[in-house]
Amino acid sequence: MTQHSAQHTRSYYAASARATTPYPALDGDLIADVCVIGGGFTGVNTAIELAQRGLSVVLLEARRIGWGASGRNGGQLIRGIGHEVEGFARYVGQDGVRYLQRAGIDSVELVRQRITGNAIDCDLRWGFCELANTAAQFAAFKQEQDSLAELDYAHETRLVGPEQIRQQVVDAGVYAGGLIDMGSGHLHPLDLVQGEARLAASLGVRVFEHSPVLEILHGTTVEVRCATGSVRAGSLVLGCNAHLDELEPKLSGKVLPAGSYIIATEPLDESRAAQLIPQNLALCDQKVGLDYYRLSADRRLLFGGACHYSGRDPADIAAYMRPKMLKVFPQLADVRIDYQWGGKIGITANRFPQVGRLKQHPNVFYAQGYSGHGLNVTHWCAKLLGEAIHAGHSQGMDVFGGVPHMTFPGGPALRSPLLALGMFWYRLREMLG
Repeated sequence: MTQHSAQHTRSYYAASARATTPYPALDGDLIADVCVIGGGFTGVNTAIELAQRGLSVVLLEARRIGWGASGRNGGQLIRGIGHEVEGFARYVGQDGVRYLQRAGIDSVELVRQRITGNAIDCDLRWGFCELANTAAQFAAFKQEQDSLAELDYAHETRLVGPEQIRQQVVDAGVYAGGLIDMGSGHLHPLDLVQGEARLAASLGVRVFEHSPVLEILHGTTVEVRCATGSVRAGSLVLGCNAHLDELEPKLSGKVLPAGSYIIATEPLDESRAAQLIPQNLALCDQKVGLDYYRLSADRRLLFGGACHYSGRDPADIAAYMRPKMLKVFPQLADVRIDYQWGGKIGITANRFPQVGRLKQHPNVFYAQGYSGHGLNVTHWCAKLLGEAIHAGHSQGMDVFGGVPHMTFPGGPALRSPLLALGMFWYRLREMLG
């Protein structure tokens, strides 16, 4: 796995991408209204939102567009903004909670509109099922379904009991039921972010790859310095998420990079794929270290999960992930693994994304810490950043900003081991409970 390479990791997505458009490295000194750092979903979509509002934008990516989690994730486009937003009522009030619940739905619609409105070919397919590992989890799905109805959810939802799950959803004997949601789905994430970058460029955004930022000089005008050039801008957007490192320590301490891993099988024949996942849904279970999987457009099983907080990747991802796949699908013991890869996702302590501006540098904006909901929430946060930078204010960003975020203790050296210890406790409790 070329985790630190300047090229895309050797994933199924990189191998099957329709086009990975090359962009030049920054060469010279530029001036713009806004400089965006980070060429993933956050940065690219913020650039689109700003360009559509008439602002001049320079986007800097250290490696390739979609190099990070945006181009190698599970490809699941699932409603939701964070984990149990009802728990934030004491900070944002009931109106704020309802806003966040609607944002979790409307953010998926925003992605749908970006894809269909700009003819981005990325294997978009609708249909998702949450899978219950226990009877208690399945019982809770009814409450979730009722909550969606109260929010005027426009898409079909359907409970599937344990006796129908194998025939209707997934040919696995380990689940206690599921909740199908036809308003969520799955897609090819690298094709999406690459298509969005081409859209940004068509709107006048100046896009640069292989341009890591070395230094940021703050002031009324921000100066961003790279090895072969610089950008001076009135506003700066940090869209680096798990790869921010120490570029802005006040933010990097609030997000922990966690490893997540995926394997892709050889293509399955049509009848076997239809037996495995009859409705071609995206699927995700409820465990602390959750499994998520789906079929690709060429009928490979993409099986992911196993969040690692230790900071160390498995030496052999396929050997690590294959037993997890076979626990769910023992009938795939004869199937070859063609691709294996991993990457970093940004986890926050409260599993809720962070979007706002730096208090000490109010012309520096950021969004990060999507904690597994990145595909839709990045697009929503980009919309909020576009509003705030263009109009000077975003009501939605104020709601997000009402939720407090702690800095992980221990500094860079101890953050990962401490969280790994905490997650071990949750997994132990899950096994014993």
